[in-house]
Amino acid sequence: MTENTYIDPGADTKEGYLISSTSRGLARQVIGNETPEDRIRQRCAISVGDFIMADLMAFKNNPVEAGLSALSVGRPIITDIRMVQTGIRKTEHHSEVICALDFGASLSQEYGITRTSAGFIALRESLENAIVVIGNAPSALLTVCRMIDEGIKPALVIGTPVGFVNAKESKEVLRTKDVPSVSNVGTRGGTPPAVASLNEIVTMYIENQR
Repeated sequence: MTENTYIDPGADTKEGYLISSTSRGLARQVIGNETPEDRIRQRCAISVGDFIMADLMAFKNNPVEAGLSALSVGRPIITDIRMVQTGIRKTEHHSEVICALDFGASLSQEYGITRTSAGFIALRESLENAIVVIGNAPSALLTVCRMIDEGIKPALVIGTPVGFVNAKESKEVLRTKDVPSVSNVGTRGGTPPAVASLNEIVTMYIENQR
């Protein structure tokens, strides 16, 4: 998975593939290419246009292996916002990609909590063995962490919320949980590294099927 052959299932033209492969080549030189986690670091750095992002990524409890296993049996992928849902590759695997914003509207009004938090609460039972991808909502990540404390065990949590209110702290909390996770240190983050992290795992999955 770390050899110098390269595929990008999302680059479907010659120009797109050239741009993608050139960017990846530069990232390999700067970041290294020894492990599957290095590949995620590469892609996250490319996604934000800054190699420093690679040094901020954190991996707990074998997240690549967990993600590949979940994809192999078609576990659902649950996102915090539509931008993350839209960015995730949806072909060449059998996992449905759903957005928490489509659920729990009444809970949000009833309890005065964010729509994303309410959505994950409404999807509580669906989180078991699912892939959770949170790129923007610290409140949702904290909600998922509380549900983990209550016994819900996602297959993988990718948490890279961005901002100055609870973003850093929510990721620190995630890293204390006994679940496979990908996150980043500090206030940076957002949709790009969240999507990049999962899409690189999806790419590895596709490679394994070919």
